[in-house]
Amino acid sequence: MYIILIFQQLIASSTHLFAKSVTTELHPAVVVLLRGVFSVIAYGLWSIIQRKKLKPFEMSDLPVLLILGAINIPINQLMFIWGVSYTTAPNAALAYALSPAFVLIIATLFFGEKLTKWKVIGIIIAIIGTVLVLLEKGLELNSKHFWGNIMVLGASCSWAFYTILGKKFAQKYGAVQATALCMIMGFILYAPIFGLMPIPLNLSEVSSGNWWKLLYLGGVTSTAGYALWYYALTKGDASKVSVFNNLQPVFTTVLALIFMGTQPTPLFIVGGLIAICGVIITQKG
Repeated sequence: MYIILIFQQLIASSTHLFAKSVTTELHPAVVVLLRGVFSVIAYGLWSIIQRKKLKPFEMSDLPVLLILGAINIPINQLMFIWGVSYTTAPNAALAYALSPAFVLIIATLFFGEKLTKWKVIGIIIAIIGTVLVLLEKGLELNSKHFWGNIMVLGASCSWAFYTILGKKFAQKYGAVQATALCMIMGFILYAPIFGLMPIPLNLSEVSSGNWWKLLYLGGVTSTAGYALWYYALTKGDASKVSVFNNLQPVFTTVLALIFMGTQPTPLFIVGGLIAICGVIITQKG
C-alpha cells in the first residue's frame, strides 16, 4: 500500500513539471482539453477491453458522478494547469501538500468530524507556512505569480473534495472504473466550456515535444495517477491517504532542480517546512 502511494506521488510530482513546461507554448485551457482527450482515449480503450467485467452503472449515482466529473476537469485540472503556468512547479506541489488540511476542514464543516485543539493548531501553522510562500515574491495582487499560487491552492482544495466525495464511489465501482467514469464525465462537461472560451485551437502549432508531454499528462498522470489515488482510497481513510501528498514538495523540488534548474528560495523552504509541519500536527491531532 505504501509503495503504491509513493509511486502515485512520484507521478503526481512529475505532473507539476510537465504541466509547467507545456504551458510555456500552449494556453492552459488548451492543455486541459488535449490532456482530457488522451485520458478519455485511454479509459475508453480500457472500458472496451474490460466491458464484460464492468459493473453496471446505477442512475441513482448520476448526481454524484456529475459532481465528481465537474470537480475533476472543469474545476481541478483547469485551475491547476492555469495556476502552474503562472507560478512554479514546487509551489504547486506545496499547494497539494496542504490537501490533508483541506480534507480535515471539509470533513469538519460538512461531515461532522470532530475538530480538536491540536487539529486547529496544525491548520493555523499550515496556513502560516502557506502565507509565507504566497509572499515569496511580495504581496502584489496584480502579480501573475501571486494569482498562480491562489489558483493552485484552489485546485488543491477541489482535490480534497474529489477525494472525500469519491471514496464511496470508488469503493462501489472499483478504482479504475470509478476514475474512468469521472474522467469521461469531466471531459463531457469541459468540452462545451472550452468551446465558449475565445481561445484558438491550432493543433499544427503544437510541437512534437509537447505532444509527448500531453500524452504523458493524459495517458499516465490522468490515468495511472488518478486510478492509483482512488485505489488507495478504497483501502484506507481519506485523511490518512491524503497525508502522502506531503511528499510532493520534496519530490517536485528535487525533480525541478534536476531537470529545470529551478532553485528553491529560502522563503519557500522555510514556508514549506512550516506548512508541512502544520499538516503533520493536524493529522496527529
